[in-house]
Amino acid sequence: MRYVLHAEWTKLRTAGGTGPLLLLAIALTVALGAGTSRAVICPDAGCGEDGVRIALTGVTLGQAVVAIAAVLVVSGEYGTGMIRTTLTAVPHRISVFAAKAAVLAAVVLAAGTVAVLGSLLAGRFILPGNGFTPAHGYPPLSLADGATLRAATGSVLYLALVALLAFGIATAVREAATAIGGVLGLLYLFPVVAHVVGDPEWQRRLAQIAPMTAGLAVQATTGLDRLAIGPWAGLGVLAAWSAAALLAGGLALRLRDA
Repeated sequence: MRYVLHAEWTKLRTAGGTGPLLLLAIALTVALGAGTSRAVICPDAGCGEDGVRIALTGVTLGQAVVAIAAVLVVSGEYGTGMIRTTLTAVPHRISVFAAKAAVLAAVVLAAGTVAVLGSLLAGRFILPGNGFTPAHGYPPLSLADGATLRAATGSVLYLALVALLAFGIATAVREAATAIGGVLGLLYLFPVVAHVVGDPEWQRRLAQIAPMTAGLAVQATTGLDRLAIGPWAGLGVLAAWSAAALLAGGLALRLRDA
C-alpha cells in the first residue's frame, strides 16, 4: 500500500492543474471571507451576526474549486488513458481507489487549513473596525475559543469531505463535465430549492439533508438553537453523502472496464 500511496502522491504532485487549483481555492476562500468581513457592519446597538461564520464565508466559494480539482484527479487519468497503466501496475483496484482518496484528502486538508486560518486571521483584523468589538459582545477571533476552534476544524473537514464527494462521483461517471455539474448542482441547488419551497417544515427538512447547508452548520458559533441541524450532526450528513459517493465510485471502478 505504501508503494501505491507514493505513486498516487507523485501523480497528484506532478499533475499540472491540481496545485494551481488548490492555490486558487485558498485565495478565493480568504478573499471572499475578507471581503465579507469588510462589508458587514455591526452598529452600536449590536447586529446579532456570527463573526466567525462571516469570516469563513469564503468556504462556500472555495469548495467549488476544491470539487473541480478532485474531479480532475480522476477524469484526467481517464482522459489520457493513464488509468489503464495504473491498473496494470496495481491490479487491485480498490487499493488504487483508496490511495487516490487518501492522498486527495490529505492535500485538501492541508490547503483547507491554510485557507481557514487565513480567513480567520483576516476576520480578526477587519471585523473590529466594523463594530465587532468586545464592547458589542464580539471578542477577537481566536482558536482558543472552543466554538471558533470547532468552526475552523469543521470547515477544514468540510472541504475534505467535499473533495471526497466529488472524487466518488467522478469515479462513478468518469466524464469531467458531468461530474463537475453533478457535484456543484448537489451543493448549490439544494439551498435554492429550499428557498423556493414555501412550507417552513419542508424548508427545515431540506436544510437537514442538503450537503452544503447541513455541512456548513459546523461553522455556527451563535444561535445554535435556531439551526435546522446541529453543527457536528450537519457535518455528519455531508460525511454520509461523501461515503455514498465513494461507495458508488469504488463499485464502479471494480465492476467496470477501465
